[in-house]
Amino acid sequence: MERQKISRDEVAYVANLARLSFTEEEEGRFTSQLNDILLYMDQLNEIDTAGVEPLTHAIAQKNAFRDDAVGGAIPLEDALANAPESRGGFFLVPKVIE
Repeated sequence: MERQKISRDEVAYVANLARLSFTEEEEGRFTSQLNDILLYMDQLNEIDTAGVEPLTHAIAQKNAFRDDAVGGAIPLEDALANAPESRGGFFLVPKVIE
């Protein structure tokens, strides 16, 4: 026999707090699904995790970025080479503030 961790009334109460309305069928389905989740959490709580280092990710994460080092600047002519318009060494763009 399966244990009941959450009642239909509790699901209806939480739904009311969240301003959700469910049909009787939906309420029953959500009660069953939430009960399964809570029972699974009980199974996870039974596992001995003493000596296990907490993780933030399931797989090791490595920084993929390069070091932030100062490098040479792009020559002005190269930076403006593909600009549709330029004036006085700057990109010329349409006015956006009136």
